[in-house]
Amino acid sequence: MKKSRIAAIDIGSNSIRCIIAEATKDGKFKILDDEKATVRLGERLAMTGVISEGASKRAVEAIRRFHKLVTGLNVEAVEAVATSAVRTASNGKELITTLSEELGHEIRIISGEEEAELAAASALANFDMYGKRYAMVDIGGGSVEIVTAYSNHVEEFFSVELGAVVMTDRFLKSDPITENELRKLQRHIRERLKQTFTGNRISADSFIGSGGTLTALGNMAMQMRKDNYVSIHGYEVLRSEVVHLLAMLTHKDLKERRTIAGLNQDRADIIVAGVVVIDELMRFFDTNRLLVNERGIREGLLIKAMKRLGFAAGSSTPPTWRDSIKEFAVSCHVDEQHASHVAGMALSIFDALSLPFGLTPHEKKLLEAASILHDSGYFISYSSHHKHSYHLIRHAELFGFSPRERELIAQIARYHRKSIPKRKHDAFQSLKEKDQITVARLGGILRLADGLDRRRNSLVQDISCQFNGTAVTLNLGAAEDISVEIFGANAKKDLFEKAFGSTVVFATK
Repeated sequence: MKKSRIAAIDIGSNSIRCIIAEATKDGKFKILDDEKATVRLGERLAMTGVISEGASKRAVEAIRRFHKLVTGLNVEAVEAVATSAVRTASNGKELITTLSEELGHEIRIISGEEEAELAAASALANFDMYGKRYAMVDIGGGSVEIVTAYSNHVEEFFSVELGAVVMTDRFLKSDPITENELRKLQRHIRERLKQTFTGNRISADSFIGSGGTLTALGNMAMQMRKDNYVSIHGYEVLRSEVVHLLAMLTHKDLKERRTIAGLNQDRADIIVAGVVVIDELMRFFDTNRLLVNERGIREGLLIKAMKRLGFAAGSSTPPTWRDSIKEFAVSCHVDEQHASHVAGMALSIFDALSLPFGLTPHEKKLLEAASILHDSGYFISYSSHHKHSYHLIRHAELFGFSPRERELIAQIARYHRKSIPKRKHDAFQSLKEKDQITVARLGGILRLADGLDRRRNSLVQDISCQFNGTAVTLNLGAAEDISVEIFGANAKKDLFEKAFGSTVVFATK
């Protein structure tokens, strides 16, 4: 399949980002490089109306470095844009002319609406929001882009000059920040939101947020919870946590903020303004949940570039989480017949136990995913393949799953064979108690189902389950002798019996 290398460069008010990817005709891409330079083009812009000489020099240095990356990696197409700071500065066009010459490619100054469209393209490609009303929010250094949507249908685009750098320069001059400065900033944001969203009040079930402020917020929340996930992408932050973090941030001076776990030191001076904007947006939209989109505008640029080059072939129907699981299974050369059969048996057991044990539809989704992917570790080697499955899954990009869900799927798959969870298993011990229970129960079901396909030829054709309060009886239907399968399941029923507090008995129909 033909491949092309594409670069997306986003020249924002706080930083310049360059992402280089290898794209294929079917619309997929793999990131090869991702570089960031904090240049602060929006610094003092609100007061002076111009991009400073120092910021311009920093931008030129960054673009020269990115030019070397682009040429060195043999990039065929470059999509480069400049946003809020360059849009509003009186010398913005002059700077972009210089930067375009340094890059060797045209850099376009885009409108706030186009900026919002790019953020929306990224969010729609990464999150399953079927049946939900939500808003996509991108907080930059100069402006905030807001897109309202229902399911996969975008409704309206908005761009408001409430970026973290500009708001810091205009309102937050003391260190630590004073109560009066904070109130003035909050009042200004509320007034701008009311002016922007006239008419009926808009509400949203959740936000999908991108930009440096949002990823910083997610990282701080993850550290606060003591979660240990591979990626912040898709991480959920609650409004109560935003309020708590904002209170903590406003009571620290700049030196203290630079020591906060999860917060990059380069963002410590503008983080308060950014979090105030998030807090006010969640208040205005009456939203309690925020999902972090680590990609944002740069990925939107990649998607746009691929479409322009004809690299987005195929159906325009958005992917589903099952599509993502199947695609990853295929990429790991999973035995599809075995995986599908194990999943079917596991889900039959789950359904029978869901009422007496209060199992949820969400847990069923995790079990199905783990069942399909439990043998993905064979891709590395048979030896310890359950451990390889764990590492592959937790690092996989699975559409429709949060970092927590990916971790749970990985651990459920990890315990389909060999030892059950132990005190020395650090990854399991790092889970919260309720998640440990989920992994043990679903891992126990998967372990049983895998044993029942010991010879990998789908001999168990039918399975029903009965629970009498102390024992679970699995009634197995088969046209041939399944003594090997029953032996295999008996050897792997330990985790199930421990997790559910019930003995397991096998019977043939």
